[in-house]
Amino acid sequence: MSHTTLISASTLAEQLNRADLVIVDCRFSLKDTEAGRNAWSIAHIPNARYAHLDDDLSGPVQPDKRGGRHPLPTVDTLAATLGAWGIHSATQVIVYDDMGGAIASRLWFLLRWLGHSNVAVLDGGWQEWVAGEYPVSSDEPNISPAKFDAQPNPNLIVNQEEVVSSLHTGQMTLLDARAPERYRGEMEPLDPKAGHIPGARSSPFAQNLTAGKTLKSADAIRERFSQVLDKTPITNAVLYCGSGVTACHNALALSHAGMDGYRLYVGSWSEWSNTSDLAIETGEPGTEGTL
Repeated sequence: MSHTTLISASTLAEQLNRADLVIVDCRFSLKDTEAGRNAWSIAHIPNARYAHLDDDLSGPVQPDKRGGRHPLPTVDTLAATLGAWGIHSATQVIVYDDMGGAIASRLWFLLRWLGHSNVAVLDGGWQEWVAGEYPVSSDEPNISPAKFDAQPNPNLIVNQEEVVSSLHTGQMTLLDARAPERYRGEMEPLDPKAGHIPGARSSPFAQNLTAGKTLKSADAIRERFSQVLDKTPITNAVLYCGSGVTACHNALALSHAGMDGYRLYVGSWSEWSNTSDLAIETGEPGTEGTL
């Protein structure tokens, strides 16, 4: 059986000995970029590899911030990383973090971008695993390197030029996954300007989660995004956030709800706000100020 969006802790525990299984620990903190790796070294799900957001799931940051704070890795580089973790076309990949899937969904999206659909996020993440008293380990994983055959899907990605063009054509509906106060421009802890891309709609990724940091039901997610999109086809939806990471959580939620067809603007606000001639808006929809 393949898992393509979510897997429960109990189901994963039952399948730990699957020969085709690769588990990847994606715990990460922007405040301490080695905290996730350190936590993994102390305890992780047995045989889990560790994926570092900056080193493994992103390319080098460019001096002009082209591509944003977490640019996509090149196809060849990412394929080599995935192969080194033992992932090939028949592998069932399970990814997890300790932030409700906010980081793990980036790897989930990257695998789908390269044509690998058998990847799922552990619902509830590390906390759910520990709460269930399932086995943990501090041992290095036993890895048999593989050849990952990358088949990138360009239709999942849009670039800044395409987003700029859409501001005039109306062919994209931008969904901003950041916290509402960042969307409104009331604060900006990471990037040079506060606000949002003109016309974007606020769709915080945190609203995909229950109080226990598990994903809400497919019906609840479908209702939420149907309200945000307001009759806009999902094929017009373009997801963004600060740097193309938590927007992937919206992608995960949409796919779990059967709403595929969206695209991701990877550079996101970190690229947009570093490009001097691009307009920004602040405030709620209908009350924006343009800068």
